[in-house]
Amino acid sequence: MTQFATQLLNGLQLGVALFLMSAGLTLVLGIMNFVNLAHGSFFMIAAYVAATTYKYTQSFVVSGLAAVASAFAVGVAVDIICVRKLYDRDHLAHVLATFGLTLFFNEAVRIIWGPAGIFAAVPPFLAGQVEIAPGLIYPVYRLVVLGVGVVTGLGLYGVIVKTRAGMIVRAGGSDRMMAAAMGVNIRTLSAAVFGAGAALAGLAGFMAAPMVAVQSGMGDPILILTLVVIVIGGIGSVRGAVLASLVVGVVDTLGRVYIPMAIGSTLPRAVADALSPALTSMLIYLIMTAILVFKPRGLLPASTG
Repeated sequence: MTQFATQLLNGLQLGVALFLMSAGLTLVLGIMNFVNLAHGSFFMIAAYVAATTYKYTQSFVVSGLAAVASAFAVGVAVDIICVRKLYDRDHLAHVLATFGLTLFFNEAVRIIWGPAGIFAAVPPFLAGQVEIAPGLIYPVYRLVVLGVGVVTGLGLYGVIVKTRAGMIVRAGGSDRMMAAAMGVNIRTLSAAVFGAGAALAGLAGFMAAPMVAVQSGMGDPILILTLVVIVIGGIGSVRGAVLASLVVGVVDTLGRVYIPMAIGSTLPRAVADALSPALTSMLIYLIMTAILVFKPRGLLPASTG
């Protein structure tokens, strides 16, 4: 039971990271109708900046601010230099251009930081463990990641739903031409939304840096999971992104732990060793397929979310 609770918390922590990624991508896709395959690059850049900044300042807060700010700045620059010229093109142009940007950023970090990965340390005051229930000991840093994700999600909801800025963003997503006619600067709005989406990915990269290998291409695997989250939750739906992130995070984590155990107890070891990795990798895609059979627009499509 303790092992299950630990893995459940691990799944929720992964879900929080996926939400930070999917929320940013959902904003860009839902508001600007732009498919951004370079979104994982902002995650990667922020992780590199966080690790490097912490190395020289030994300040967790300063490294976090630097990571998020760098992701925001790169996102705005990408919008101004490249993306805004593609908003009126079809999605194929979006995919090809942003895939090229992904390759560019992967090579750029190799040039700047070298081909080898770098180490991002957990701050000493967050490096311990805490007993959150009898017999259930969990790393403090992972609990902090959970807390940051929850606070960020509530803050994002408050900004989008309760503020004038959020009203403008929603108006731009509903009808860009009408919003422009009402005096909204669509170019400024697009840069702000793209930068905000990149900053959310940067926050995810900053929080993930001490837990994963900080290396070129590290944003690609989580981008794939993020796209799965968006499809399951409903394209353009922030509420759908919340629900789908938690579902994917928990299912993927529990599947990677318990599927090999179940197969290993029923099949010969050689067969189990060959079959388990394939099934655990396929699990979330099988779930996505099953959900889309019954809910083709996702669990909470944008029109209802």
